Amino acid sequence: MSDEIASLRESIEALRAEVHTLRDRTSRAESHLAIANLQAAYGYYVDKGLWDEAADMFTPDGTLEIAGRGVYVGQDRVRQYLHALPPYERGVLFNHMQLQPVIHVDADGERAQGRWRAFILIAWLGGESRWGEAVYENRYRKVDGVWRIAALHAFITFYCEYDRGLNHGGVPMVRSIDGLQPDKPSTHDYEAFPEVFVPPFHYPNPVSGRTW
Repeated sequence: MSDEIASLRESIEALRAEVHTLRDRTSRAESHLAIANLQAAYGYYVDKGLWDEAADMFTPDGTLEIAGRGVYVGQDRVRQYLHALPPYERGVLFNHMQLQPVIHVDADGERAQGRWRAFILIAWLGGESRWGEAVYENRYRKVDGVWRIAALHAFITFYCEYDRGLNHGGVPMVRSIDGLQPDKPSTHDYEAFPEVFVPPFHYPNPVSGRTW
């Protein structure tokens, strides 16, 4: 009888460990989905000039860095930056499609990092028409149980005149916003296409384990 009780206890402990593992995996899967939805929703809000909706998705101490325009620190400053962008109105196309996510949730389940691509189409009726791409290396954090953007960093990889095509090279990156100064200088000094720049990866190669 004692052997049966010991075996039963071992089975119970094994089941408890399995339940713990499954809970952890489920929590990570739910976090992955929540972060993907968060980033996708950000893209939809930015596309339509819903600047307050986009800014609300940041943590109170969140940061924003786009191209070579410096770093804006804090949700209020992120909001100021977004409101300094052109308004969404008739004749304006302002698409930023959020694609190809690679998301890693920290062991504590409270923080995460994600790499994305944004395919960009921007146009003013009768005026400029451009397309481009950015690579995001973002950080996320839970605030009161809800995932938010802790740091959004968009590296512009190419930005070109649509009617001329990619083979004519790119438009120089905008490195400032009129009337708005950043809180910190840019963290990277680089140029987009036709120059070569590979935004740093937050993760190692998932097969070889090498960092890059």
